[in-house]
Amino acid sequence: METKTEVAVFGGGCFWCTEAVFQMLRGIVSLGSGYAGGKTENPTYEDVSGGKTGHAEVIRIEYEPEKISFRDLLTVFFGSHDPTTRNQQGADMGEQYRSIILYTNSEQKMVADKFIQELNDSNEMGKPIVTEVEPLEKFYSAESYHQNFYKLNQENRYCEIIINPKLEKVQKQFADLLKDHQK
Repeated sequence: METKTEVAVFGGGCFWCTEAVFQMLRGIVSLGSGYAGGKTENPTYEDVSGGKTGHAEVIRIEYEPEKISFRDLLTVFFGSHDPTTRNQQGADMGEQYRSIILYTNSEQKMVADKFIQELNDSNEMGKPIVTEVEPLEKFYSAESYHQNFYKLNQENRYCEIIINPKLEKVQKQFADLLKDHQK
C-alpha cells in the first residue's frame, strides 16, 4: 500500500532554523531549504539575501497526513518563530525572513486562515499575526550547503546560539509531535 503524502511550504526566518525544527517531527518524509514567494527565476542565495527578489527563505516539507496533520505543522510553525514581526526574525531583517505560508491546495489555505484567525482572536492584548498566506507558485531549492545545515554544522556558533535554544523550546512545547514520542 502506497503512503499518501502532502507538501507544505513555510518561511519563518532563516531556513536553517526552520529546517532543524521540522526535522524533529514525526511523519516528515523529506525536507528541503529553498526560496519561494517572489518573482525572480532561479534565484541564488546571494540574490535572495540582497532583498530584491521577493523570495523568502522557506522550507518544503513532504509529510504523511496520517502521522501528522497540517494543523499540527502550523502549531509548530507558529510556536517556533515570531509571526508578529514583518520582515524580521530576531537580528535577521528583510523580506527574505518574513513569516509566510505557501499553500499547495485550497484545504491548506482554509486551515491556515482559520488558524491565524483563532490566534488573533485569542490574543486580545498582543500584536496581530502578520504571516502571509499565499499560493505556492514555484519552489527553488537552495544551494547544497544550505541543505541539512544544522545536522551537518552543529558546532557552528549560529547553531549553538540561535538554533539550539529554538530546538529545546520545540522539544518541550511539542513533545507529543516528535519522532521519538510514543503515541
